[in-house]
Amino acid sequence: MGRVFLVQIEGKSYRCKCCSSPLAVADDILSRTFSCGHGTAYLFNNAVNVTVGPGEERVMLSGTHTVADIYCCNCGQILGWKYMKAQDKSQKYKEGKFVLERWRISEGDGSNSNNNNNNNLDLESYPNNISSDEDAH
Repeated sequence: MGRVFLVQIEGKSYRCKCCSSPLAVADDILSRTFSCGHGTAYLFNNAVNVTVGPGEERVMLSGTHTVADIYCCNCGQILGWKYMKAQDKSQKYKEGKFVLERWRISEGDGSNSNNNNNNNLDLESYPNNISSDEDAH
């Protein structure tokens, strides 16, 4: 396995509880009222430093969706899921969005003090080398 380079984010953010890798900015939260098997979860417009697993159909509280589990790209911890496709028209707004289970993440301030590796990328330093396509994360 090669070296992992992490995208760093500024401001109030959410991080992997296992390794403190940055995952999402607080401004990208769309909802704090989602549910998962272990309590609450947050719906985010975007997430970084995650690996998206294979899609599968799941029957959820809001109907049948095609979802893919998402994992921390640094430590491999499962974090939640990504909505790939919604069957019901009223649920289409979830497509392409990320759900992070609250018990698997912690709040951070955007500083890199908890992350003791040198494998970090600053998005502003590499604007032409990093894809903004969310499926590439």
